[in-house]
Amino acid sequence: MISVAEALDHLFALVDPLPSEQVALRSAHGRVLAADVVALRDQPPFAASAMDGYAISRADALPGAKLRIIGEAAAGHAFAGAVTPGEAVRIFTGAPMPTGTDWVVIQEDVVATGDEITLNETLEQSAYVRAAGADFTAGSRITAPRLISPADTALMAAMNAATIHVTRKPVVAIIATGDELVQPGETPRADQIIASNSYGIAALVENFGATARLLPIAKDNAPSLELALDLASDADLIVTIGGASVGDHDIVGEVAQSQGLDRAFYKIAMRPGKPLMAGRLGQAAMIGLPGNPVSAMVCAHIFLGPVIHYMLGLGAHPAPTHTAQLTNPLGANGPREHYMRARVTGHHVTVFERQDSALLSVLADANCLAVRPPHDPARKIGDEIKIIHLN
Repeated sequence: MISVAEALDHLFALVDPLPSEQVALRSAHGRVLAADVVALRDQPPFAASAMDGYAISRADALPGAKLRIIGEAAAGHAFAGAVTPGEAVRIFTGAPMPTGTDWVVIQEDVVATGDEITLNETLEQSAYVRAAGADFTAGSRITAPRLISPADTALMAAMNAATIHVTRKPVVAIIATGDELVQPGETPRADQIIASNSYGIAALVENFGATARLLPIAKDNAPSLELALDLASDADLIVTIGGASVGDHDIVGEVAQSQGLDRAFYKIAMRPGKPLMAGRLGQAAMIGLPGNPVSAMVCAHIFLGPVIHYMLGLGAHPAPTHTAQLTNPLGANGPREHYMRARVTGHHVTVFERQDSALLSVLADANCLAVRPPHDPARKIGDEIKIIHLN
């Protein structure tokens, strides 16, 4: 068996960052930026009013001053003339500052009578003017790579970027295996169960930023599995679920090797998820997840997520860890790294008592995994422990 860190190193070696593609700005949110976005103009492109009021010269901003209103400026409708001493232009938020003005007296600080305003005896001391280029200037960059957020999308739009270069999404083909499985909505026999792993893995794959392709269930025979692998041959990553252990009906490794699998490793010193296999099959990387529901989902968080992020150009990094204080004691850990289902609130984490790798209800109640290194000694309430947040 190899360690989790060694397994991740092997997995990163099986894949490469994918090429970029160009998409419309509206489709860029949630994608990974593959090339810098460069601003085509200043923002704002002109000095603009930050408040509703009157644009004047700073020299005229004197208590009690009387000024003549000579026009109006609104957003998208600039005042065309020039303002001279003793004059003012009615201005609204976002409007360009007229020539000859550098100060906005807010409307609360004046008394307007016809075409004249009188400034109050007490005036705000702020100019209420947004300088040209105060947000960013032409040539400013949003640097790649980065996961594009809603705020990034707004910034790109302001930069006048209509199309964006993003990393192509990896296509992940997901194959659940086993004679005991039927699809949700079907009526299983007494000796069958509903396929759940593949649906959970597909949801995680999409959360990680890839495109999930859910293939038909492969039965526990070579022809069925060969057909499923053929259907997955054009994917970037093939994920099988179940059938990768050492039982008489666990034939995934055997069939994949007969089709040319170059296996990188098999078995990891971790709980849950020891029987995990990986390699390359044709043009695709292949990961064989264990069949127990929780084992498959935990392994997806620990391995699939980092691999997909690497393929998206976000670097080769394990799942990020944080620390939290235990609210319950834990016994000593064994020789394998243990990823325990837990719930974190603030800086405190409660590790669930039931840790069976078949209990999906426990996983659904968890919002993190508590990470125990091999041979970790017993822990008491208040001890710090590493956690991994779940999507």
